[in-house]
Amino acid sequence: MKKRWICLFVENDVGVLARISGLFSGKSYNLNSLTVGATEDETVSRMTISLTSDDRTFEQVKKQLNRAVEVIKVVDYTDVAIHLKELMFIRVNCCTAKDMAEIFRLSQVFGVKVIDYTPTTALLQSIQTEKQNNDLAAMFGKYFLNRIEIIRGGSVAVEALNGFER
Repeated sequence: MKKRWICLFVENDVGVLARISGLFSGKSYNLNSLTVGATEDETVSRMTISLTSDDRTFEQVKKQLNRAVEVIKVVDYTDVAIHLKELMFIRVNCCTAKDMAEIFRLSQVFGVKVIDYTPTTALLQSIQTEKQNNDLAAMFGKYFLNRIEIIRGGSVAVEALNGFER
């Protein structure tokens, strides 16, 4: 089993997301992440999909996606150098003044932003790799035990220009 990344260019029409995700659920393929957004062409959307599968299953997935009428192009990013980022918010509740000072310190150390706060709650924004966000969430979870809420968006990816990931 291996983590895989696929980029799909699809028609920007009502129901396309449901039909594409239906291809996965109909075959009991589990998605790790699915992000959809408009492109520079308003008639085309770009999907970034992450899943964990073996080689045989992944080839089946790609074939099924290529057969879908709404799919314009399928790009396999699995073995390609890519830039990959994920949006994550962390809300820390029930903070003391000491906690707030530590949150601001940690945000500087880990390169995340405190985007909103009250005297007892802080909201942080992290735009990093999935692994960096996993590590950050685990660290905040240990430090602020049972007082955090994690909100994550799916990852987006683009092929690296010079063949090196960043």
